[in-house]
Parts: sequence; C-alpha cells; structure tokens
Amino acid sequence: MPDPNIRSAVRDDGGTLGALDRAAWSTLHEVVPAPVPPYRPFFNESHPPDACLVAELAGAVVGYIRLVRPTPLTSNAHVRQIQGLVVAATARRHGVGRALLEAACAEAGRQGATRITLRVLGHNAAARALYTAGGFAVEGVLPGEFRLAGRYVDDVLMGRSLTAY
Repeated sequence: MPDPNIRSAVRDDGGTLGALDRAAWSTLHEVVPAPVPPYRPFFNESHPPDACLVAELAGAVVGYIRLVRPTPLTSNAHVRQIQGLVVAATARRHGVGRALLEAACAEAGRQGATRITLRVLGHNAAARALYTAGGFAVEGVLPGEFRLAGRYVDDVLMGRSLTAY
C-alpha cells in the first residue's frame, strides 16, 4: 500500500471527517456519548479547518489529526496539543496514524512550538503504542478519571519535546 498523502483540511472536508469520526466512535477512545442526529458540524470555532491535518489513500480521506494550542495563554504558546486522531478501520495498520503523528509534530514545529502533548485513555493500548513509538512519554496519569462501559478508565497524559531544549 502506498504512503498516505497528508494535507491541511479544508472546510469542504467537514462532512467526510464528521462521518469518519462517527464511524470510528468507541469507548476505547471516546469519553462522550455516541453521536446521534442531528450531528454537530465537524469544524467549529475551537477546531477550525486549519487545526486539522487529513490523511488520504488513493484519493480517499482515511484519517485526521487535530492540533491546537491547549490554552490561549502566552505562557504556553510554545505548546501544541493533539485533540483527536482517527484512522478509518480499513486503513489501520498501514502507517496512516504514524504519518499523521509525524506530520502533526512537523506542523507544530513550523508553528513555533517546542513541545507537543496529548491525552489518551489508559485502556487504548494501540494508541499508546503509536504515541510511544512516535517519541511521546507518559507524563502523568489520572487514575479512574472516566467511567466508560461500566469500568473506570485512566486518563494518560503524554508529551514530547520538539527540540532538545
């Protein structure tokens, strides 16, 4: 399978990305209830198109990653946070997640960030392995932070430097 094409999202991607998001919904990585109609727009003020990178295989959108400033504070303007990474079930295990993660780190660096962070649910072993392989380290754990499908799940905070400081 060829390498995925990674590009910046455009407003017209909203419908496709929303459908991808809904198809991928699972308590493995979501803490909010499953979406029901009428669906909210994928893009909003907090997550505009320019905060999203899209992965394509053979011209079809198969994934995305959201990259934002975690707060509006000047004191942490050097940090970017991943607030969503989804890969279509049919495209998993083909390097799409890794390519999106690498592209997000490169984009964060282009934006002047020196650090990138994310949150992942403790029971999501595949995502944690992807992030670890991408140079992220566990920086904190909030034990039992969420109750999902009848069990308590840890919220794992991960991060990595984009420079050597």
